[in-house]
Amino acid sequence: MKRIYLDHAAATPVNTRVLEAMLPYFSKQFHNPSATYLAGRQARKELEEIRHETAVAIGAKSAEVIFTAGATEANSLAIQGVMRQFPHAEALVSSIEHESVLEPARLFKHREIPVDDQGLIILNKLSDLINDKTVLVSVMLVNNELGTIQPLREISELVSEVRQARLGNGNNLPMLLHSDAAQAGNYLDLHVSRLGVDLMSLNAGKIYGPKQSGTLYVKAGVRLRPMVVGGGQEFGLRSGTENLAAAAGLATALQIAQRRRREESKKIMDLRSHFEELLKNMIPQAVINGSPTRRAPHILSVTIPGQDNERLMMQLDEAGIQCAVGSACSAARQEASHTLSAIGLSDETARSTLRFSLGRHLTKADIEKAATELSRLTASNR
Repeated sequence: MKRIYLDHAAATPVNTRVLEAMLPYFSKQFHNPSATYLAGRQARKELEEIRHETAVAIGAKSAEVIFTAGATEANSLAIQGVMRQFPHAEALVSSIEHESVLEPARLFKHREIPVDDQGLIILNKLSDLINDKTVLVSVMLVNNELGTIQPLREISELVSEVRQARLGNGNNLPMLLHSDAAQAGNYLDLHVSRLGVDLMSLNAGKIYGPKQSGTLYVKAGVRLRPMVVGGGQEFGLRSGTENLAAAAGLATALQIAQRRRREESKKIMDLRSHFEELLKNMIPQAVINGSPTRRAPHILSVTIPGQDNERLMMQLDEAGIQCAVGSACSAARQEASHTLSAIGLSDETARSTLRFSLGRHLTKADIEKAATELSRLTASNR
């Protein structure tokens, strides 16, 4: 049976060119970049070349790129790295953030920014929440369950206005904007100046690179307190022997993703639109969640009233269709989605919702097969 994979928001297969870029660092060029002999110095040189390639892909400087073991670590370093310096200050995080943002935020004083029924930040509510003790705002660029694209540039302008006002009234607290952009790399522009971010997290495992590989962009002048101390690697922010293979995989995947993002977006958008049209005709009661206009191409959140999403997901799996009931992290804990709750869905409705996330190897025939099986199963479950 051919398996049709519709969970690219959880993980993507490693691109062959990415794997080729990684392979030398497992055996032939395995040396420690901190070693002082020739092979170690060569490893250091190659690491910095990889860092430069990563920086160029997002419009940053090499010294602003910190390699991490994925976006979870990058998010934690961003939030804890700021908040541990200011124990009496507070953070503002959107109510639909990934758990890797919400959990570290809960270690400190924080409040959640509400969203509307499409999952978009309510800008005037964010403005009302900011006070003289706010030092960090964290809003993801693309939501991992709905695909909603946040107005990050507008949020950045608001943060900048607050920063300028503080300069005039003697408030020396910083005002920083962080974004988890893990779901955005294949489809959106990640140029940090155009986004207006001070900190940005990326994950290679979502862009056809290796898992446990990521990066945190840290704008020049932004100070963080490290979580992992030791040998002082990664500019003192992430000690430990550098993983050149993972860094090479990230850099290569990121370059490919940003170079191909326009053509990739068009292809995936066409497939998703076809999927939506099929569902509209085959399952008229199905409801598409999220914004119809501000949504990343690859994510489709579908509520089918009266269906149990766990049962339906397993039945689809048996039919060769792999999808998700929401975020892989929340699903593993068997909790109702906090994202769907934040947009106003009841627990019952959330438990009737599936997430389909598309990728570059899918075909129109795959989408038609998935829609047909979903229609068959929902009819038999009634």
